[in-house]
Amino acid sequence: MIAQHALTGEDLTIDDVWAVAVGGARAVLSDSARAQMHAAREVVDRAAHGRSEHTYGVNTGFGRFVSQSIPEELTQELQLRLLRSHACGVGDPYPDEIVRAAMLLRANALAKGRSGARAELVELLLECLDRRVLPVVPSRGSVGASGDLAPLAHLALPLVGEGEAWFDGERLPGRDALERAGLAPMALEAKEGLSLVNGTQFMASFCSLGLVRARRLAKAADLACAVSLEALQGSRSSFIPEVHALRPLHGQGASAGNVLSLLEGSAINESHRWCDKVQDAYSLRCAPQVHGASRDLFDYIDYTVSVELNAATDNPLVLVEVDMLVSNGNFHGQPLAFALDALAMAAAELANISERRVERLVNPSLSGGLPPFLTTDGGLNSGFMIPQYVAASLVSENKVLAHPASVDSIPTSAGQEDHVSMGNAAGLKAWQVLANAEWALAIELLAGVQGVEFLAPLEPGRGVVAARSFVRELSPRLTDDRPLGADIDAVAGAIRDGSLVAAVEGEIGALR
Repeated sequence: MIAQHALTGEDLTIDDVWAVAVGGARAVLSDSARAQMHAAREVVDRAAHGRSEHTYGVNTGFGRFVSQSIPEELTQELQLRLLRSHACGVGDPYPDEIVRAAMLLRANALAKGRSGARAELVELLLECLDRRVLPVVPSRGSVGASGDLAPLAHLALPLVGEGEAWFDGERLPGRDALERAGLAPMALEAKEGLSLVNGTQFMASFCSLGLVRARRLAKAADLACAVSLEALQGSRSSFIPEVHALRPLHGQGASAGNVLSLLEGSAINESHRWCDKVQDAYSLRCAPQVHGASRDLFDYIDYTVSVELNAATDNPLVLVEVDMLVSNGNFHGQPLAFALDALAMAAAELANISERRVERLVNPSLSGGLPPFLTTDGGLNSGFMIPQYVAASLVSENKVLAHPASVDSIPTSAGQEDHVSMGNAAGLKAWQVLANAEWALAIELLAGVQGVEFLAPLEPGRGVVAARSFVRELSPRLTDDRPLGADIDAVAGAIRDGSLVAAVEGEIGALR
């Protein structure tokens, strides 16, 4: 985790976003960014004062009101009313980490010096982030076209002493939250309100933080597969590199290599090397192909969001080199909407195939001799019968959530904004799919570890041994029935925060 990151608008990474939004690292404005912002501000000031031509959002209205002239003396009022009018989101607030990521990304976008905001405004935003003044931002209301207009307006209002924010666990009026943190609100200058709301930062936040979770999920899926493969006494031959060299997709090869590494040293595998089973079910044999396809989608998402983190997505953009403010469409969220829908689909499929492995573990017709539902004294005990129901429920919900939002569009602003991305809806769906997938894989890990233990004294591979030890620290072996919800939550949390994979990698080396 980084201790501090100096924002330049040019080099923010996905790991930086996680470190600040989740890990609490600090972000500050770099000297180079201050210089960039000052140069852009001079261009805006020249457009706002003494020029007669229309410049969108500087001396005009917004959206369909683009042709409505605004007199110079109302410049500040225009920017304030923009925030007020756009802050009409509804529903539950975004998760805290998404709001913190959006604050960071909005600051970095302004630091790029293509929006014309003053450095003091970014510094106030970063101070709020550092002192944990967290704007209350309703999660519904963005169509992802002119960026995330409604959410970003809610994010910005506390900077001018309005809206609401959390501070020290208390929900307060924005001005009071600033005061409690030792900060003072700012008055907006020309274009600054528009610069605060035009952008893709909430969509990009879902993409950035979601991708970190997804990468961990992919490794956990390989780990869960290896545990289940041992419990079901499956073959390792489908995972050997000679097979995957003949279809050299990057994700497929990485996934297969991980499973082989996790199985290394397995006495269980050795014990059934010469059995008469010809081939395993698809959920085992084809795991690298399925897991790998998700991994390859994650690579595409990585490319898209890594560009977006340091992109200029404002409108108009300040072209300092030619002293111009140019209306454009960089704020449109379609690239992120596609990426978020892909994220949901890829994560959903990791959970989908995982649930099929759970079914094999608990079903005595498919498990190769394991006790029905992985329990002794069956009948009195139900064992893992109902956790499989839960996994089935989660993957079924994911199938609905994986329907793409990005193919929908409802025109807004009286037809001026006649194609929108619905990227915010894609982000909200992807976030839930990731949580469902983490729970589903947690169920497989719990069931797989239980299954492996029925094969004692034979020991699994070193990676599976490490996974079993870690899981058992969170969840004791199930003997007599007990509620397993907290156990599932604990293992899912370890998937999400990376501690499960880190524990295994500490024993066998880095997974791909």
